[in-house]
Amino acid sequence: MVKIDQRHLYVQVIEKIKQDIEDGVYQENERFPSEFELARSLGVSRATLREAFRILEEEKVIVRKHGVGTFVSSKPLFHSGIEQLASVSTMIRNAGMEPGTIYKTVDHHIVNSHLAPIFECDLEEEIVTIKRVRTADGEPVVYCIDHALSRHLSLDGEGIYNDSLFDSLELNGQMKIVQAVAEIVPLGYDEEASAILRCGIDVPLLVLIQRHYNEEGQVVLYSTNYFRADKFQFQVVRKRV
Repeated sequence: MVKIDQRHLYVQVIEKIKQDIEDGVYQENERFPSEFELARSLGVSRATLREAFRILEEEKVIVRKHGVGTFVSSKPLFHSGIEQLASVSTMIRNAGMEPGTIYKTVDHHIVNSHLAPIFECDLEEEIVTIKRVRTADGEPVVYCIDHALSRHLSLDGEGIYNDSLFDSLELNGQMKIVQAVAEIVPLGYDEEASAILRCGIDVPLLVLIQRHYNEEGQVVLYSTNYFRADKFQFQVVRKRV
């Protein structure tokens, strides 16, 4: 039962549910009892419970699926500071899992009008577009679409089919990638990426669009990475200036 104290009842309900999740009363992805049953066990009204659920959903502690029920959210497996320029392989290894790669397509083509301004190159330049799925212990977790100028990548298997494009670019292009500008876009569903990552319409995606620069300030890699939002969590360290 929820204790009687001076705080609003919905605040007490929030703390009780969070504590029950922490104590293992409710497991990840487990469905809660019906609103009627849970409200009765907590000794509160259904309106109070709904207000608590509303806040818990905003905090991503729970997930409400229309017509199905309310579930405990799964905790992200991978945590990374977005200010750290680390590869997906590094993030997966840091979580104690084995990274893998499934190649979908490797396409050599003439740069188009969208990519030419990004790389500041002529329209006659050849570019490589690589689509691949990054896995963690065999499970798809990131769908990557990478673009790089062909002159910076060896066209043999060793050059392109390397788990780390950073390593391939630095070795074959004789350069060093020193920074990236990233844009994070939340996405509810993408027909191609969601199907490849086997997450359906219920699992949102985090899209990381990045321009990677070498020491001369040139863009050498342009990437669009689709992360499963239930698997990855990014954080930013902000300092007062």
